[in-house]
Amino acid sequence: MTKECQVTGRRPVSGRSYTTRGIAKKKKGIGIKITGVNKRRFLPNLFQKRYWFEDENRFVSLKLSAAAMRTIEKNGLSTIIRKMRAAGQKI
Repeated sequence: MTKECQVTGRRPVSGRSYTTRGIAKKKKGIGIKITGVNKRRFLPNLFQKRYWFEDENRFVSLKLSAAAMRTIEKNGLSTIIRKMRAAGQKI
């Protein structure tokens, strides 16, 4: 399975991590210099979660981000599943 939230669509993004050296100018140094740049991936905060779906009297297993769990708490599971099916996702 991909590392993507089924509700919000969050997925890994690429970025950089910087290695710095030196003393900041406001601490009377000559400034902080970047001595190394490395590629890295920022991964979403994903969970495999089972919800009881009362409309169909069964459990639904979803791969969700933490933000998607809060969205389900706020709007309700049936609303979210209806939107996902309208978008063409199989659940």
